[in-house]
Amino acid sequence: MNKSIIAGATGLVGTKLLRALEAKGDQVVVLARRPIPDLAENTRWVQTDFDGLVLGGNLPPCNHVYICLGTTMAKAGSKDAFWKVDFEYCLAVAKRAREAGATTLSLISSVGADAASKNFYLHTKGSLENAIATLDFPRVNIYRPGLLLGNRTERRPLEALGIILFRAISPLLVGSLQKYRGIDVELLASSMVENANDTRTPEGINYFHFRDIRRR
Repeated sequence: MNKSIIAGATGLVGTKLLRALEAKGDQVVVLARRPIPDLAENTRWVQTDFDGLVLGGNLPPCNHVYICLGTTMAKAGSKDAFWKVDFEYCLAVAKRAREAGATTLSLISSVGADAASKNFYLHTKGSLENAIATLDFPRVNIYRPGLLLGNRTERRPLEALGIILFRAISPLLVGSLQKYRGIDVELLASSMVENANDTRTPEGINYFHFRDIRRR
């Protein structure tokens, strides 16, 4: 039986990913600061001090680690705070999971991620991708979705309006622009689970954009 760890299980993608893994029957460990309600019998919550993980510590033995952890600049309040969550915390989870025996890592990044980007968000995402690539995981699956389409528990009126508009123009994004199309979070989550367990997914670093996720 696979043993999976999820960081970011309360987020838009992480919530769907957790349910998909529970339904599959994996043993799942959820890393979170606070308890998560309605967990299945094959899932347990581990109270996690992410600042502590940056400095050291350990995680339970696992085969797979899924990193869906992230915040927004508005929530973080500063570039330093955003970097701490989206880079330092994520990298710490990756390091501790590798030490715990994980052989496959799945990461939610972003379309356009690039460590050399002048855009701070894309720079952060690209820097994390590069750092994880040095950790010697046999297989790393990096997902670079465009706009994430799904129902959030929190109200974001401007984002909701943007999603409506984006759905309207999405079919017009073709060719090299196709990777910017919005992606349904349930489809993304199910693809992550399938790819992590599919022997056809090659070892090394794999990147998944809209076209690749749709095909799975």
